[in-house]
Amino acid sequence: NSAPGHCKCQGPCPRPDWNQTWFIDLHFPQCFQDTVVAWIPCAFLWVVFPFYYLYLKHHKKGYIRMSHLFKAKMVLGFILMLLCFSNLFFTLWEINQGTLRAPAFFISPAVLGITMMLAVFLTQLERQKGVQSSGVLLIYWLLSFLSSIVTVNLKIQHAMKLVSDPFHHIASYTYSTLVLVELVISFFTDQPPFFSKIVSDSNPCPEASASFVSRITYWWFSGLLWKGYQQPLEAEDLWSLMKENSSEEIVSQLEREWKMYCGRARLQPFSLCFFRKTGSITFEKDQQREADLTEARETQVLLEPEDCQSKSLLKVLWSMFGTYFLFVKFSANLLFSCSLFLEFMKDQESPNWKGYFYAGLMFFLACLQTLFEQWYMYTCLVIGVRLKTAVTGLVYRKILVMSNAARKATTVGEIVNLVSVDVQKLMDLIIYFNGIWLAPIRIIICFVFLWQLLGPSALTAVAVFFLLLPLNFAITKKRSQFQVSFMQHKDDRAKLTNAIFSDIKVIKLYAWEKAFMEKVLGIRKQELQALKRSQLLFASVVCCPFAPFQIALVMFAVYTLVDETHVLDAQKAFVSLTLINILNTAHSFLPFSINALVQAKVSLNRLAAFLSLEELDSDNMNTNLLDSSLIAVTSGATVLCFGRINLSVLEGNLLAVVGQVGAGKSSLLATLLGELQKLEGHVSVKGTVAYVPQQAWIQNASVEDNILFGKEMDDSWYNRVIHACALHPDLETFPAGSRSEIGEKGINISGGQKQRVGLARAVYQKAAIYLLDDPLSAVDAQVGQHIFEQVIGPNGLLKEKTRILVTHTISILPYVDNIVVLVDGEISEMGCYQELLQKNGVFADFLYSYSSAQEEEAYDLPGNPHMQIICTLLNHLLLIVHCFYVNTSIYLDYLKAMGSPVCLYIILLFTCQQTASFCRGYWLSKWADDPVNNGTQKHTELRVGVFGVLGVIQGLLTWSPSPAVLLGGTIASRKLFRQLLENIARSPMMFFEQTSIGNLLNRFSKEMDAIDSVIPDKLKSLLGFLFNLLEIYIVIVLATPIAVVAIVPLTVLYAAFQNFYVATSCQLRRLEAASRSPIYSHISETFQGSGVIRAYKAQQRFISQNDFRVDENQRMCFPGVVADRWLAANLEFLGNSIVLFAALFAVINKKQLTPGIAAFSISYALQITGILNWMVRSWTEIENNVVSVERVKEYSTTPKEAPWTQEAKSQSQAWPTEGRIEFRNYSLQYRPNLELALKNITITIRGQEKIGIAGRTGAGKSTLAVGLLRLVEAAEGEISIDGINIAHIGLHDLRTKITIIPQDPILFSGSLRMNLDPLNTYCDADIWTALELTQLKNFVLNLPDQLNYECSEQGENLSIGQKQLLCLARALLRKTKILVLDEATASVDVEMDLHIQSMIRTQFKECTVLTIAHRVNTILDCNRILVLENGQIAEFDTPEKLMAQKGLFYRLVEESGLV
Repeated sequence: NSAPGHCKCQGPCPRPDWNQTWFIDLHFPQCFQDTVVAWIPCAFLWVVFPFYYLYLKHHKKGYIRMSHLFKAKMVLGFILMLLCFSNLFFTLWEINQGTLRAPAFFISPAVLGITMMLAVFLTQLERQKGVQSSGVLLIYWLLSFLSSIVTVNLKIQHAMKLVSDPFHHIASYTYSTLVLVELVISFFTDQPPFFSKIVSDSNPCPEASASFVSRITYWWFSGLLWKGYQQPLEAEDLWSLMKENSSEEIVSQLEREWKMYCGRARLQPFSLCFFRKTGSITFEKDQQREADLTEARETQVLLEPEDCQSKSLLKVLWSMFGTYFLFVKFSANLLFSCSLFLEFMKDQESPNWKGYFYAGLMFFLACLQTLFEQWYMYTCLVIGVRLKTAVTGLVYRKILVMSNAARKATTVGEIVNLVSVDVQKLMDLIIYFNGIWLAPIRIIICFVFLWQLLGPSALTAVAVFFLLLPLNFAITKKRSQFQVSFMQHKDDRAKLTNAIFSDIKVIKLYAWEKAFMEKVLGIRKQELQALKRSQLLFASVVCCPFAPFQIALVMFAVYTLVDETHVLDAQKAFVSLTLINILNTAHSFLPFSINALVQAKVSLNRLAAFLSLEELDSDNMNTNLLDSSLIAVTSGATVLCFGRINLSVLEGNLLAVVGQVGAGKSSLLATLLGELQKLEGHVSVKGTVAYVPQQAWIQNASVEDNILFGKEMDDSWYNRVIHACALHPDLETFPAGSRSEIGEKGINISGGQKQRVGLARAVYQKAAIYLLDDPLSAVDAQVGQHIFEQVIGPNGLLKEKTRILVTHTISILPYVDNIVVLVDGEISEMGCYQELLQKNGVFADFLYSYSSAQEEEAYDLPGNPHMQIICTLLNHLLLIVHCFYVNTSIYLDYLKAMGSPVCLYIILLFTCQQTASFCRGYWLSKWADDPVNNGTQKHTELRVGVFGVLGVIQGLLTWSPSPAVLLGGTIASRKLFRQLLENIARSPMMFFEQTSIGNLLNRFSKEMDAIDSVIPDKLKSLLGFLFNLLEIYIVIVLATPIAVVAIVPLTVLYAAFQNFYVATSCQLRRLEAASRSPIYSHISETFQGSGVIRAYKAQQRFISQNDFRVDENQRMCFPGVVADRWLAANLEFLGNSIVLFAALFAVINKKQLTPGIAAFSISYALQITGILNWMVRSWTEIENNVVSVERVKEYSTTPKEAPWTQEAKSQSQAWPTEGRIEFRNYSLQYRPNLELALKNITITIRGQEKIGIAGRTGAGKSTLAVGLLRLVEAAEGEISIDGINIAHIGLHDLRTKITIIPQDPILFSGSLRMNLDPLNTYCDADIWTALELTQLKNFVLNLPDQLNYECSEQGENLSIGQKQLLCLARALLRKTKILVLDEATASVDVEMDLHIQSMIRTQFKECTVLTIAHRVNTILDCNRILVLENGQIAEFDTPEKLMAQKGLFYRLVEESGLV
């Protein structure tokens, strides 16, 4: 006998009474359980199998050896197969015995058995393909277990009714138990695949070995969170970067795609083709290339439309990442279950199990939505990280192939903006991209549901929506214009700040800090103005304050007023309101998406414009030589530098290149390197090249690393090179010898030391060809003679090498093999020294005119004394990783910057907004509860009117907080930026020697961008969601007070998760920020030294270094991405629990709740998941980005230099009147832990006296100037000028009264006039007079725009000599009573040197002049000479008396060949 209502043994199952099943008791017929319920898991596995099989076939990770876990799965699988088939055979046996059975009795076991075989097969296949945890099989076992529970429930009911069927009972219980065991062990992961990288990796990412459940819930990340909660995290604690996220994998693929596109577009490829093998160079005429065609090709890329460039880059990026952009977010249909639940609450006769079922259904769909939402976000963020890696790598590679013209068109600051701000905009687009096409679909779906609820009245919602849409698009379009302006101002600011930090020493020496700060703040004002306008427009679009209210009001009014029989009950009202909220979310999300698209388009245009800049042409130089024994230049012409030139040099010869300033000497070397664009002719280089530029390029690395430059250490050769380049005495003074670290741009070593390190680098390479651009100009006479004899000369280390030496030193010319004389870019004469003298031409005239100078100098090589070593070991990255939380004071600092009144006003507005929202919702619930009499509701007009008034109030209050927050953020940004700029400008030189430029640029670019844009926007969102969440809690508690029992613990758990997360998240953010600065420093370093890197063929090594830095940054960034998903997923699960409890308590209190209040509570509770999701995003963004405030504020605590001005002790404008300088027992040390650089200096220098300062390297000559200008304060004693102690006056008051001409000529990006007179205090006539005195007037007159001619960054479009003369013109303009010459003639020829010395004698005859000896003959006519040794005064008297004493000065003169 069978139980009633169940399948009878003798025949087919009768039709069940579904009405009874659904409305009275929840029981399914046995046939339904044995077929539909049992086959659901089977159907799932068979549908998924083909796709999963193809996936496994193409994603092999190796195979896994048989483990105990695998064996257990297989054994259980075989037992389940046997159980299914035994069930089948038993049924067939029963039929054979005459028992009638329905077909389901033998079909279902057969289907289950075959499916079980498939599951076993997949288990084996997964092992072979290296799958450690299977999501497909886990879902299958879960569905199988749930279906088996239904069967077990039926068997238990049969047993209770004494239905005898022992075999099927035991089989069902056994089957359920085994499936449960399979499900449990599916949560565990198998061992890694054989030969897997995970096994060999010391710190692999746990994601690869995590179980399926752990991956989708991100619990595999919990280990790192716990570690970060217990102790401070270090870089070593983070996992290795997975290969698919590495630069090696990503950038190479993007580079290939870009090369392919460049090839198709007939642009230059992205590579350099230099092959140098022995030792020769050639220029040859090539008639096929005409100048006009070449110029057209050069400008082709620059004239290409911006849209065309950006489309090109977009195609390349799309080919790599396009498929990932189209991930669709899954949104579970919660509305359907919500509608059913509200209908249940309305029907007082419905059984409670239906309410519990609907509550469980809402919870399940909400959790499913959470999983898909977080998976979508995780995928987008990982793709964003990959995109950042790809673009950064591509930009870096571009830097290495940019032509000189392209280098002048961009700056380091702009490039840093590209890889920080612009790349971030592209990353943002990935998240919002799908909103562009998904939002319209969601809007259409919402309208369809509204039509089903309210009929034609829903058309009014469509009308209102489409009336508002054009306005939003118009505002968005206008905002894009402000965004372009904002980014342009940001670039200008970055460009200027980079120039300031690069040459801060010159700015401090001339007391120009305020002038440059005003320039930066002027650009900043325009930048913030554009940002403010953009944000206000965006707030208008995003808030859409009246959109949901207008739609709801119009729709409800039309629905209820058109027909009295239209009743607005709770289900219609709140489901419609929920739909309108979804509609508004989609409507609001669309501007976000469009805004992200607009910003990404601007950034894409900027990236494309940079990547399309002109590149070096590989045809500029090749390796084909007519005669391998020659170095030849034949009929060559290059852009802006040369006419037709012919040059031949025998292999192994020493060729000297001489000429006036601006004759083209350095450009000749650049041509040989392929750095200049060839118009016609032929250039060939055969053999490896070593290049020493005139302005030494030094890496931020140890002395040893700078010299080795990627080569293996050869101790004997290294020591020979060190000795030959006269570096041994310097290394002995360095705290760590050759392992001492050199700061950025060699900021902590002297010019002479930089040049000798650069020369040692070249010599160590053992190249075939040496191109030496005046390497002796920065060393003193003794060292210069040593270097020429030991390195360059006929008996030096390079005696068998081909050497081309650009020089201003006449005395070495008799010792070279050949001489080339350049005049205005053409070879005037060429030959050996005696031949040129006999020709009696230009070279002979040149020599005879300055023969006296030659006789005086003999072997006097231009030199530069070096400074005392500044620091013991320079650490370019100073970032302390704090433990645990972001200090609360950082938040207070930001809020103080906003201002207390603004903060209170914002809180008040948000409170009023949510109060109005609550009143509107409560009024709607009362409206829905209005009784229905004769099919109509009373007081409809009143309900509509009050609802409208409340909506207007809420709309106004919804819009008001957004501008308040954004304007407050702008105020905070302005204050924090000014504080940062002032703090850095007020820092002493020691700060800049210890802090890398990359660190500073990072503060002014990435960190300030976060403060400008991210923090205000996320703060607005956070406050909005927080107050919204509080409103929901209040609604739920008021509706069902018992909900407090669940809400309070869940809120506590929420706070616990948040705190647990924050401890690690902030540390990850700091580590990521710390790893970002080296990327910017490396980019800056590479941009400055790209010519040297290309000359040494070291591009690939530098690319590898950059890839390593980027990968390190991504290794720090990836855990932060996962941390955000971990928090979001867990908090959303808590939010889903609140929805569940709110629904359950509503069911429990069904009798006490009205449908309107219940609908009010549940519809608000359903918003929790979305609110928590966005709240978590906003909170984590603030937590991560508020570190930027901390990093900006940290410079407020660093040491500051003395006040710039002292009002109480301000000196008269006439001070100093005499220029009398007194040193009284003066001592100076660079740091407290270092020895004194100057010791007990006591001298008096009379007004208008000319003092020469001499001494050997490291004697302290430049340190004397450092002390006089107070770049470093005195350790003991004092310095007085005209009787006033300089320590008692402001730094600017002092430095504006002293003029110094430093060794390195520094120009800034800007007009010539700005470079000569940054303070804009002199008229044009004064400037032209100064230019005339420095023999630059004709040169400037011939320039386009003359005084307004734009100098490129570092003045790269002028020669070194021209820049030095411009620095001299600055000094003539200032006309101070005291002039300090610190190697001012190091970069000019002998003729120009004599002219400068003569001009100084005449123009500064009434000034006190301190000349730090460069050429010894330049100080022989001084009134007195101060000779220093080891920081002490060795001698101080007139030159005649010092020569008569035959002391240290006499020996210096004797060594220079002047005795």
